Amino acid sequence: MAAHPKYGRRNFLLNSAKLLAGSELALISLDPLPDHDSNSETKPSTETTKNSFSAIKQVNAGVLNVGYAEEGPANGPVVLLLHGWPYDIHTYVDVTPVLVSKGYRVIVPYLRGYGSTGFLSSETIRNGQQSALAADIIALMDALKIRKAIVGGCDWGARTANIIAILWPERVKAMVSVSGYLVANRKQANIPLVPSAELQWWYQYYFATERGKAGYEKYTGEFAKLIWQIASPKWNFDDSTFTRSAAAFNNPDHVSIVIHNYRWRLGLAEGEKKYDELEARLAETPLITVPSITLEGDANGAPHPPEGSYAKKFTGKYNHKTITGGIGHNLPQEAPKAFADAVIEVDSY
Repeated sequence: MAAHPKYGRRNFLLNSAKLLAGSELALISLDPLPDHDSNSETKPSTETTKNSFSAIKQVNAGVLNVGYAEEGPANGPVVLLLHGWPYDIHTYVDVTPVLVSKGYRVIVPYLRGYGSTGFLSSETIRNGQQSALAADIIALMDALKIRKAIVGGCDWGARTANIIAILWPERVKAMVSVSGYLVANRKQANIPLVPSAELQWWYQYYFATERGKAGYEKYTGEFAKLIWQIASPKWNFDDSTFTRSAAAFNNPDHVSIVIHNYRWRLGLAEGEKKYDELEARLAETPLITVPSITLEGDANGAPHPPEGSYAKKFTGKYNHKTITGGIGHNLPQEAPKAFADAVIEVDSY
């Protein structure tokens, strides 16, 4: 795999991204969700946060050597925070100190294909299917001798948190999930939507082609920045904030994992047989029984289900909150206090 380009050298596509994000592509977001329990936030910062993770640790877990940030007391209640695409652990860089101040032990791993997380064997399939990512986190918990944790996630991380809560509920004390219930169903994925809805998934169709794979590999940073702008149209992040996260995409397996993830969802790529039983269980779209809070931003420009479509999937103690103030898809980084408050609240359920 060719090395990824340095992001500062291709300003022409970044300028195009700004224009697209400000015009018709920014209009693909769904209507704001019902405000069951609003929690107002100040408008997103335009400056890089001063917070940072003190160090990145590494541990062998399952098929991976996992890179992860860990903050807080070693004997504190554990909170596992999971990032999505195209983001990284800095999604939670401002959430973490809030939780640490309350005595939590916070662990934020790089998912497979991101940052310093790598495969232990060159022979392992670079598999991005949903159950594989969830199994990675269970392996990480085993490696760190964590019996049970509060799990929180956004985007891929929310889907992974959902799956862990479904398949291994005994390992989950409670959950915070941005955009609700996100378990992928490949049969439903083959049902055509109306054209305006299909437009929202343009990048998945692009990734289904070899041109798309080559394009993502060549323009990884530019592509990611475009997604940030579309998914969070009111988040005025600066270049330093983006560049800090974009470094995680230099992982040699990143493109392979991303492309396989989206092709697998559309039924265009096979998973591994060892996950077949897990996927069969997930195909039934099971209920989530652990205490849960779902969150949604009022300016989420990415495809996301309305809260009313998934509320009944949560049968334990449950609450939904719509976070106002121009909050987009990367909610924990755009509204860190609201996310941290939800973790603390769900821990009390």
